Amino acid sequence: MLELKHAMRPELRADERARQNFVAGLRAFVLNDLADDMRVAYESRIRPQLERRLGRPPASGPEVHRAMRADPMFQLYSALRVNAQRMVWDSVVPVVEREKARLSRVAGAVRTNGSLDLDPSFEVPRNVTAIDVHLMPGSYARQEGPDDLGAGAIYDQGLAVFSFGLMGENLDDIGRSMAHYIRRRYPEFRPRAILDIGCTIGHNTVPWAKAYPEADTHAVDAAAPGLRYGHARAALQGASIHFHQMNAERLAFPNGSFDLVFSSMFLHELSVKTIGGVFREARRVLKPGGLMLHMELPPNGQMSAYDSFYLDWDCYYNQEPFYKAYRDQDPKALCVAAGFDADKYIQFVVPSLGFHGEAAVDAAIDADAGEVDSDKTGRLADGVQWFGFGAWT
Repeated sequence: MLELKHAMRPELRADERARQNFVAGLRAFVLNDLADDMRVAYESRIRPQLERRLGRPPASGPEVHRAMRADPMFQLYSALRVNAQRMVWDSVVPVVEREKARLSRVAGAVRTNGSLDLDPSFEVPRNVTAIDVHLMPGSYARQEGPDDLGAGAIYDQGLAVFSFGLMGENLDDIGRSMAHYIRRRYPEFRPRAILDIGCTIGHNTVPWAKAYPEADTHAVDAAAPGLRYGHARAALQGASIHFHQMNAERLAFPNGSFDLVFSSMFLHELSVKTIGGVFREARRVLKPGGLMLHMELPPNGQMSAYDSFYLDWDCYYNQEPFYKAYRDQDPKALCVAAGFDADKYIQFVVPSLGFHGEAAVDAAIDADAGEVDSDKTGRLADGVQWFGFGAWT
C-alpha cells in the first residue's frame, strides 16, 4: 500500500498499517494474478464450450458473464474480490473513527487557499444516499454531525488501500495523467477557469490546479463530508480550489463561466438520463473554445466481449448499479446529444503517469495510438492506462 503524503491523512498505528497493507496486497493479487488465471480459464475452457453452444464467438459481455457464472475460477475470483472490498472498509473505518476529531481540528485551522461553500438545504441525490456505493458503509454522504468530514477521510484512506499504489502518491494519478496529456497535446490551450464536477475529495482536482496555476479552479460535489475534507486536503497541499456543494445537473454558475469542465470516474455512478443533464450543463457553462473532458471507463462498444464482461463485474457485485448502463453508451453520441459538434469530439488512452513515467506517456501521446480494447485500459492492474473523452465547444 502506498501511504498518503498529505497533512489530512489519518495517522496509522503499526497494527493498522499492517492490516491495510495485507488488504492492499490481497486486492493486488486478485486484480492481477487471479484475474489472469480467470482469463486463462475462459480461453482454455469456457470460450470453446460457449462457441460450440452458440455456433459463433460470444458477441457481448453478458453472454460471457452467463457462461462464467458456474465456473469455479470465476466463483473464486468473485468471492475473494467481494470480501477484499469489504475488508478495505473494515481496515479503514475504525482508523478514521479514532482520528476524526484530530482531523476535524486540522481542517478547522485552515484559513487560506481556496474556499468552501456548503448548502444546508441541499438535497443529496438518491444515487448517493440509497446504496453503499463500492460497498462503502454509508456511501459518500454519511454524516454524523453538522461539521462531520468522516466520509471524506474514509473514502481517501479506503481508496489508498483499494488502489494498492496505482493511483499515485495522493490518489492523484488520474488528474496528473489527464492534465499532462492536455498540456502536451494542446499546448495552446491555457484555461483561465476550471471546473471539476463530482470531485468527491478533490484528489484529482489538485493536479489541474497545479498544472494551470494561473486558472481559477472550482470543484463541485453533492456530499458535504467529502467537500469539508477535500477543501482542507487541497489547501494543505498548497492548492487554491473553491469547493461547492452542488448538483452537477443544476450548476449555479453563469453561462460561459469556464474554459475546462472535467470529471474523473464520475459518470458511471449516474443514470443515463442524469448524464444527459450533466453534459448539457457542462456545455452551458463552457466558454467558446472550451473543453469538456471526462476520464472514465472505456465503452463496451469498443471492447471485446471478455473485456466488457470483466469491467462490468462491478455493476453486479460492487454496488454500482449504473455502471453497465453507462458503459453501454457511445461517448461520442452522448456528447452530440448534449449539443456538442460531432467533429469536435476527442477521445484517447493515456498511460498512467505514475506507473509508466513521463517519457512513456509523452511517447504514447506522440504516437497517438492508444488502444481502447486492451486488458490494461480502465483496469486497476499493473500497467493501467486511463481512457479520456470529451468535446470542444
